[in-house]
Amino acid sequence: MSKKQALKILEESHIGTMATVENNKPHSRYMTFFNKDFTLYTPTNKNTHKIEDIEANPYTHILIGYEGEGFGDLFLEIEGKVSESQDDTLKEKIWEDNMKNWFEGPEDPKLVILVVEPTMIRLMNKSGEPPEIIEFQ
Repeated sequence: MSKKQALKILEESHIGTMATVENNKPHSRYMTFFNKDFTLYTPTNKNTHKIEDIEANPYTHILIGYEGEGFGDLFLEIEGKVSESQDDTLKEKIWEDNMKNWFEGPEDPKLVILVVEPTMIRLMNKSGEPPEIIEFQ
């Protein structure tokens, strides 16, 4: 049941925080996420600090799904490994018009897609129950 709930959260929630390690310290920022099953995709500029962070340490921690309702509001903690993709088909697939604020279009050479393969997902805040853990190989 927890996998089904986690997928529902990923399908309904698109804004979350993504943490990387910068100079041995955690650094978090809000990102827009798209998913196919449990793999997450997020667009970014290839000239950002997060690209440098990921090249030095490809692991991330993501929080997604909390809607501010309070106790019992489900959300996910995702641990994963990040890779970069320049795949044009993927860029086209996740392109949205609001991305024009940062990129000329899906063919913009600055656009890179970060691909997050989860290693573990925790389904959190389920009405005071302990987290449900989904592990990935």
